[in-house]
Amino acid sequence: MSAIIDCPSPNFDERDVPISMLVLHYTGMVDAASAIERLRDPEAKVSCHYLVAEDGQVLRMVDEEKRAWHAGRSHWRGVRDVNSASIGIEIVNPGHEFGYQPFPEEQMDALVPLVADIVRRHGIPKANVVGHSDIAPARKQDPGELFEWNRLAKLGLAVRRPTRNLLDPNWTDGGFLLALERFGYDVRDPQAAVVAFQRRFRPEQVDGVIDGETRAILLGLLLGNG
Repeated sequence: MSAIIDCPSPNFDERDVPISMLVLHYTGMVDAASAIERLRDPEAKVSCHYLVAEDGQVLRMVDEEKRAWHAGRSHWRGVRDVNSASIGIEIVNPGHEFGYQPFPEEQMDALVPLVADIVRRHGIPKANVVGHSDIAPARKQDPGELFEWNRLAKLGLAVRRPTRNLLDPNWTDGGFLLALERFGYDVRDPQAAVVAFQRRFRPEQVDGVIDGETRAILLGLLLGNG
């Protein structure tokens, strides 16, 4: 793993619970400089533990032992204070608002060992390596459908998309949402939850429709058929 540069943000406080999650974001700003400035602005009240630039440079903005302010109102598998329970990584990318684009190879090459190191040291289960859109589906889209989740999954660092033994359980929409909630999503906004699930596990078609493939993928995840 390449050297990490300290770039402290004042935006943090104390954790209330042990670390059990890793949340990946994109910065969603026009460039890295704008994102770094905002993440260090006391008035903005946002931050992250690490930022990974497009060229692969990694900045440490908040010490892992502290609670960075990256998740906002969020929920995952019963955890509502996600900031307290997680480490947050911002990945420089303009996002959907400013020209969403694939994540450069140099950036992914730096991100993967960083994720691996964090997961190993904290014993974070791969089911708790999530995107911002997973934990806040009604508010967020990041890191988005272009993020290479499969690259992390192949290394055992994130949940793999099921590709074998896929069977459509023919759930009603209500049954699907109950199963989606069981998997970890907040389903109070059903449409947003379905879109977030597809963005993560079926990025080639993000339409919010609970179709047979979407149902089958979720069943495969619940059965562990990765």
